[in-house]
Amino acid sequence: MRKRLIFLLIVMMFVISACSQAKPEKNAAPKEIDHMVFIKGGAFKNTKSNYYGKNITISNFYMGKYEVTQKEWAEVMGSNPSEFIGDQLPVEMVSWYDAVEYCNKRSIQEGLEPYYNINKNKQDPDNKSEYDNIKWIVTINEGANGYRLPTEAEWEYAASGGQMSKSFTYSGSNNADDVAWYWKNAGDEYLSGDWHWPKIESNNNKTKSIGAKEPNELGLYDMSGNVREWCWNWYGEDLDSRSGSLRVVKGGGWIGDVSNNEISFRGKFDANGLGPDQGFRVVRSE
Repeated sequence: MRKRLIFLLIVMMFVISACSQAKPEKNAAPKEIDHMVFIKGGAFKNTKSNYYGKNITISNFYMGKYEVTQKEWAEVMGSNPSEFIGDQLPVEMVSWYDAVEYCNKRSIQEGLEPYYNINKNKQDPDNKSEYDNIKWIVTINEGANGYRLPTEAEWEYAASGGQMSKSFTYSGSNNADDVAWYWKNAGDEYLSGDWHWPKIESNNNKTKSIGAKEPNELGLYDMSGNVREWCWNWYGEDLDSRSGSLRVVKGGGWIGDVSNNEISFRGKFDANGLGPDQGFRVVRSE
């Protein structure tokens, strides 16, 4: 009888120990994902953000440390559409549709569940653009762990420094030249005066290798400048439009004026639009 009692006690202790080990710690450190930065959620702290003081809270997520490169694009898509060629240059000349397809294909390649459901056989009734001849219906696969585009709010939260924000005008500094590539500094010489396309063209302005400028408070690079970055959202006055003619782009680019590099600047582009200053970066939900 005594031996049986001792045996039962040992079994109970083993079960209790196993259960306690199975429970995740409440304050466990976030897992590490290659080339991605963990963004701790919360309310907007950057006073220059469009979302500051609007009682909006962002959930935790992961964001690419850099814009998607041409090497990363080619490894997934098998081609390179960019105008300026280089493995470590951001991919450009990609539409919003190209970006969501990349997200799904990369997810599948890495054994993740695709985040988007893409219907190419019907046209999206929420797409009001007269210039977009594609208009795929793209919906979200809730709970999927795959790659996706950031929402405008997530992009701005991350660019503005999240919970570590110092309320900079640009992503990581109040001096654009510290963190941003734009029309004045993205060519052979530093330009002055007003924005002027012939001057930009003759100066050989172009994209630059990722990570060459200073990062922001969270360790994210090129959130201001280099290429404009696609976001998930429709462009609208209420910051959360459910339909529209244009998709949001953020961050400015090598071709644009410095005002476009401000974290609060809201760019817009047809979803099927292409440009040598148009790229993106990916995020994943926690």
